[in-house]
Amino acid sequence: MTPHIQRRRRPLTLFAALTVLGGGLVAVGTVGEQASAAPALPTAWPAEADGFASVDALGQNGTYGGRDGETVTVTTEEELVRYATAEEPYTIQVAGPITLADKGTEIRVASDKTIVGVGTAGEIVEGGFFLGEGVHNVIIRNLTIRDTYDGEWDGKENDWDAIQLDGAHHVWIDHNHLTRMEDGLIDSRKDTTYLTVSWNKLSQHNKAFGIGWTENVTADITIHHNWFHETQQRNPSADNIAHAHLYNNYLQDDPAGEVETAYGNWARGATNMVLENSYFENVHDPYFPDPDAQLVERGSVLRNTTGRAETQGEGFDPGAFYDYTLDPAEDVPALLRAGTGPRADLGTTVPVADEPDLVVAADGSGDHTTVASAVAAVPPDSDAPFTIGVQPGVYRETVLVPRDRPHLRLVGLGDSAADVTVVYDNSAGTERPDGGTYGTSGSATFTVEADDFQAHRLTFANDFDELAHADQPGHQAVALRTAADRVLLSDIVAEGDQDTLLLDTRSKGVEGRVLLTGSVVRGNVDFVFGRATAVISDTDIEVTTRPDGSSGGYVTAPSTVAEHAGFLITDSRITGDVDAGTFHLGRPWYAGGDAALHPQTVVRDSELGPAVRTAPWTDMSGFPWQGARFAEYRNGGPGSGDAGEDRPQLTDEEAADHTAERWLGDWTP
Repeated sequence: MTPHIQRRRRPLTLFAALTVLGGGLVAVGTVGEQASAAPALPTAWPAEADGFASVDALGQNGTYGGRDGETVTVTTEEELVRYATAEEPYTIQVAGPITLADKGTEIRVASDKTIVGVGTAGEIVEGGFFLGEGVHNVIIRNLTIRDTYDGEWDGKENDWDAIQLDGAHHVWIDHNHLTRMEDGLIDSRKDTTYLTVSWNKLSQHNKAFGIGWTENVTADITIHHNWFHETQQRNPSADNIAHAHLYNNYLQDDPAGEVETAYGNWARGATNMVLENSYFENVHDPYFPDPDAQLVERGSVLRNTTGRAETQGEGFDPGAFYDYTLDPAEDVPALLRAGTGPRADLGTTVPVADEPDLVVAADGSGDHTTVASAVAAVPPDSDAPFTIGVQPGVYRETVLVPRDRPHLRLVGLGDSAADVTVVYDNSAGTERPDGGTYGTSGSATFTVEADDFQAHRLTFANDFDELAHADQPGHQAVALRTAADRVLLSDIVAEGDQDTLLLDTRSKGVEGRVLLTGSVVRGNVDFVFGRATAVISDTDIEVTTRPDGSSGGYVTAPSTVAEHAGFLITDSRITGDVDAGTFHLGRPWYAGGDAALHPQTVVRDSELGPAVRTAPWTDMSGFPWQGARFAEYRNGGPGSGDAGEDRPQLTDEEAADHTAERWLGDWTP
């Protein structure tokens, strides 16, 4: 079974003023305004390898992994080893973190395997993978592989790699995050060939990516769209490669970080390297060849670099081996910040039965014409999952999933979330038919009060017209409200203006956990708010202008109970076509004036666009933000900033307690 793969086009931002110089090299000047045209990620990620891993050779026709075998899901080391080492082909879905019992263990992978993380949850902790002589047709994809580092920075005592390849061929390493290992992140050794390494993030490490350990000059390797962030050396170091094609990579050193880049792309020995449209930022010795090597460079960007940027020789034509498309070098930082590492919509099989239990279709071709009537038809108080599929269309209605409908799965049957929209226009101040007004929570287009709810490939919207109701009090207008535990939302869109997404709990002392991943949230004022314990991962948070065209607002307004965790935004992007420096990351909502609350928002490992203020937190209703639990960790982009009184940052030790696993506890979505 092949996992469902789809991509949204994501608006990204570019923050450099570029000047084209002679010889194809691009140098970057001072940081300018947001560019008018933004690069977009692919609309769909391929299911089989590109680059040299796609070339037919050595009796292998491209690289497709375990496509021809059974798909299995693993959650333990024992299960992973059983299938990874088997003779038969398998697609092995890693459904959560797997910590290896013996630190530094490298699981020996056999041929014809795909090992892929489910969403962003798949992790290999304190170990990695080994592919030996003759192993072929292997895909390692969408995983985080981390934390064998044991304090020995030079990696001389322990050979604990994330991925080691000794004489393998036809291997595709794609969309992984490799970090904090004891020796190498990737070691391609002993004539490993027909290897493609693409769309990975390599971070916080000494020896990132070494290639060689051979006197032969036979290997063919493609390395493209990888983000080397805070990696000291071997970025990569490429020794004795017959054809090394490097393009659209991002080598970035943080001048304030703990790791200082020693060098970038080194063509060692007799390597023949072609380097195209990459981006080097704050890097020492960006690229250079040994005396017997060839290195041809075209179209790359050097920003604040020092040392050697040298070429020699004639290179080769990569297009003679395979087709490829170059992205503009100036687009690479934004593109790779958004696109590298594990993705929510890769390696994920949407949990929908072969046939939904009920189908909603506005044209009458299904079991129901409205979502609300389908929800009402779900058997109450069942312990079994129940799936409602919704055909493409716009459903103008309000929907309540009551407490007695647990384990409900709502799945859009279109190709993307945009194909199925549930929308209405109530606001807090809208008059109810039975008297009074709806209030903020009552304004929601879609309300979830049942535990173990899931929604996939849907848009939830509130299109209340603030300008048309300017004289009406209560402009809060919720698109989606959750007041339940164990709510999974993937590949959804939640859009509105004020108070778009209410992540709440059933009552003040009751836990309500939410995972929102691979999605889009749009709004302008307090548009992610409530007292739930929520992880927002791999999501585009798009700030929008107010209905009157002005810029300014607040992303989050948590009202967290003191003993609970609040909002964790991780591996996400805050973007928007608004004025720079006009949006706060959050303000504390002490609902009802309850001073015993302890609001919390943590934003980590995310890309902050220019809309974010340099002092990103602010007070609310007389309560100072300093009394809340607001913090950042390792954010990037023009809206990020250094630690200070206005910008608290977590330490590395503190950050270990601010992860999705800690937030969600014993629930593994």
